Amino acid sequence: MEITLKDSYRECEKIAKSRAKNFYYAFSVLPKPKRRAICAMYAFMRYCDDISDGDERLGDSKESGLKQWRNALTSAMEGEYGNSAIMPAFHDAILQFGIPVGYFHELIDGAEMDLSINRYGTFEDLYKYCYRVASVVGLVCIYIFGFKDEEAKVYAESCGIAFQLTNVLRDVKEDAERNRIYLPLEDLNKFGYSEDDLLHGVMDDRFRALMKFEVDRAAEFYERSTPLLSMVDPGSRPGLCALIGIYSTLLHRIEETGYDVLSCRVALSTKEKLSIAAKSFLGGRPSGSECDE
Repeated sequence: MEITLKDSYRECEKIAKSRAKNFYYAFSVLPKPKRRAICAMYAFMRYCDDISDGDERLGDSKESGLKQWRNALTSAMEGEYGNSAIMPAFHDAILQFGIPVGYFHELIDGAEMDLSINRYGTFEDLYKYCYRVASVVGLVCIYIFGFKDEEAKVYAESCGIAFQLTNVLRDVKEDAERNRIYLPLEDLNKFGYSEDDLLHGVMDDRFRALMKFEVDRAAEFYERSTPLLSMVDPGSRPGLCALIGIYSTLLHRIEETGYDVLSCRVALSTKEKLSIAAKSFLGGRPSGSECDE
């Protein structure tokens, strides 16, 4: 039986609520049409990530899975959704908010990078990856938020880089366990900390100095993206402010732990995320965030 548009949006919201640990809380404060559209975008991106991560439920090889997902994207833009429960809502949101389809192809390009690359020699190399998997998400989001000045795209790109760098720093241990090192190797060399040290979880002054350097870099990208908040439609600002608040607070939490991301995973509690979202909705500035206007 063909899924209705209403049911498709409902499925996307269900996926976002269960899987989008940071996005869902931030975007819960958006007006309903924008919130539903964000959930549809997230559902598409989540499925792409699941393929790249090798979710056994999806079958096929990762390469084949991503190729099929790219083909499904092309078909969806022609109104052909196959048996996908999320594509009707995804296509509807793209049309409703005028989102360029090319962004989603770039996102798939980023997922494909994870299939063949597990080291990044320079920050320039890492930046390309971060752009594809995170800045593209920010660019998609501002179409839903609403903006008039094209310069907003520049700040959305920086915001996405800041978020992804925060993810990279949070997930250092988990990535190393999968033989993945996203920290630029040139930075490891700069502080005399080797790949082998990281893979074996060596926590010392060299690692803390390396992490401080990376945290400062991420903080710089948050600073660069500051003008974005005042450039999106007023009704969308609480959602963006909440997201920035959640991610920047996470970055500060890494700093507060003495940069120890190797002994435990740094995270915010559900209560903390809800508190940040509530403060953003009420017009406050979450502690540690870059939501000053």
